[in-house]
Amino acid sequence: MSYEVKLKDRTAQIDVISHNGNKLLVSVDGKEYALDFVRISKGSYSIIYENRSYNVELIPVNGIKKYNVNTTKHSFEVEIIDAESKYLASRRESEEEADSVISSPIPGKIVKLYVKEGDRVEEGQTLVVISAMKMESEFRASGKGVVTAVNAQEGDSVDARQDIIHIDYA
Repeated sequence: MSYEVKLKDRTAQIDVISHNGNKLLVSVDGKEYALDFVRISKGSYSIIYENRSYNVELIPVNGIKKYNVNTTKHSFEVEIIDAESKYLASRRESEEEADSVISSPIPGKIVKLYVKEGDRVEEGQTLVVISAMKMESEFRASGKGVVTAVNAQEGDSVDARQDIIHIDYA
């Protein structure tokens, strides 16, 4: 599994190479680390690296996957950027804006299409359901409008950022 972790102005590429019980082999920007990793309690972990013990506390903060990380000597904020957090961020952005185009944030499959060209839609009305990353997501109209184009059918595979439905909110 691969992640990007943002710490201040630095973004590190972290890959989990293997995980067997408490043994974890990770790569950080290409350098491998063999860790003994134990969850002590919710948000609290003990990590042993090269016979040195580190206690780490992760406290969620507002954001998709942002945490305050506390160790014995340091405290800092990190953001984990993985496929799920990228997907959720794009969903949140699209829900905050009255966008005239419904597009898939990541590759997926059209499970259900509820509208066709010329349909009138109401705010909050479900327009399409897309299955991606083993999750089904409903995309809704952000206001009253008219569907001006539908560029996919049920069962179609869609690419990331592919336009699916156009709506005129005027």
